[in-house]
Amino acid sequence: MQSTLTPEQRGINFHLSENQQMVIDMVRNFAEKHIRPHVMEWDEAQTFPIETFKKLGELGLMGVLVPEEYGGSGFGYHEYVHVISEISKVCGSIGLSVAAHNSLCSGHIMAFGNDEQKRRWLPKLATAEWIGSWGLTEANTGSDAMGMNTTAVLDGDHYVVNGSKNWITHGKSGNVAVVMVRTGEKGDSKGISAIVIEKGTAGFTHGKKENKLGMRASETTELIFDNCRVPKENLLGKEGEGFKQAMYVLDGGRISIAALSLGMAKGALKAAVEYSKQRQQFGQPISSFQGISFKIADMATEIEAAELLIMSAAHLKNEGKNVTKQSAMAKYFASEVCVRTATEAVQIFGGYGYTKDFPVEKFYRDSKLCTIGEGTSEIQKIVIAREIMR
Repeated sequence: MQSTLTPEQRGINFHLSENQQMVIDMVRNFAEKHIRPHVMEWDEAQTFPIETFKKLGELGLMGVLVPEEYGGSGFGYHEYVHVISEISKVCGSIGLSVAAHNSLCSGHIMAFGNDEQKRRWLPKLATAEWIGSWGLTEANTGSDAMGMNTTAVLDGDHYVVNGSKNWITHGKSGNVAVVMVRTGEKGDSKGISAIVIEKGTAGFTHGKKENKLGMRASETTELIFDNCRVPKENLLGKEGEGFKQAMYVLDGGRISIAALSLGMAKGALKAAVEYSKQRQQFGQPISSFQGISFKIADMATEIEAAELLIMSAAHLKNEGKNVTKQSAMAKYFASEVCVRTATEAVQIFGGYGYTKDFPVEKFYRDSKLCTIGEGTSEIQKIVIAREIMR
């Protein structure tokens, strides 16, 4: 019996639209021309290549989800996933920074800013005239966000902010930060608010830059606030809504990290397949050995499964539906797949995989961040279980 349901009613459309294919081709060409030649140079020197992000902004890739009326590309989450994954096939660091800028900083303002705030900040962010950052984590409050110590006290027409944040992407180079601050009692989810703080505001500085295992071209620093006076009109939404806002933003952010994981896993798999066809042992390519071909089969299968989870979450996000469970599942599974794929890729390369002359060494180092950032794998399991038990 033939279905009378429309493609939209049936669910995800797996066929790429013409626009989606154009976006993929554009990003792929950009990554090959402007990113691949510099990947190891940036990694070794821990260079945050800000001019590359300006070029990405010119293509509309720093405002993928931002509506056109605010200077963005106005795309949906499927296009966004393709943008992040295509970049991350070449360099996870650049993919991570594009994701953090789009989904966290811009995404928070887009979701909870009023029209005046959106018109003030989004056009600059969407074009990469400004680089954005987002601050939730503190030294003693990672997963326990409600225990944060950074405070904002209303004094006339300004909030006086004191405290610090760490593990902040673009903390040094960012021009504007969305920061979660405590405006009420510690431990109270309604005691947290979100406020936008621009670079150059007195009392707002950055701290040390982290010397990381991987993702070394994606800048990570502390944010420091010392009697930093911020206009009260920079508050996003109302006082006490910050924690709820942050959890909503992280739902979308987890799709970003899943897409980042997907791209790196695909990049590692591609490198491993190509090498296995070229590497000769016992008079034949190692791809002909079952021990290698079975690894590749497992890697490819898990990657496709991860992609299905991601596209399912993206579909729900586009529909404006709750994605808490689906985004956590996508992020959890894709990040773990990324680590396993990168590990097996190094194994397939053997000794060469342990050197910086081949790309799998970097995928191996970069991949681990995906199981930690924007909620560890353990936190994702808590979220998934909680949603199932409701």
